[in-house]
Amino acid sequence: MAYDINLATRIRERLSELPNIEEKAMMGGLTFMYNDKMCVGIIKDELMCRIDPAFHEAAVEKPGCRTMDFTNRPMIGYVLIEQDVLKTKAEFDYWIELSLAFNSKAKSSKKKKK
Repeated sequence: MAYDINLATRIRERLSELPNIEEKAMMGGLTFMYNDKMCVGIIKDELMCRIDPAFHEAAVEKPGCRTMDFTNRPMIGYVLIEQDVLKTKAEFDYWIELSLAFNSKAKSSKKKKK
């Protein structure tokens, strides 16, 4: 699993005060689940954020942000942010807050039956 350890540390520190945070290895990176829902994560050296799909088009117009695209399938509501635009605490917090704000409205993924 190859992901940026420093970015993982920043995310852990930012989410440390919240209850119900769980880390999971997922999508070749690391995902942070909040209340059993995917919230933020890391894919290689980019921050992955789950945001309100209604805000998706505006988000991808921001510098360093693009639609997450797995297997040539764009995923509306999921964006990747380059670390170059996450240098300040305010820039980093903007994306984390956007993901946390959507989390209460996000649907939980269905758990697989064992």
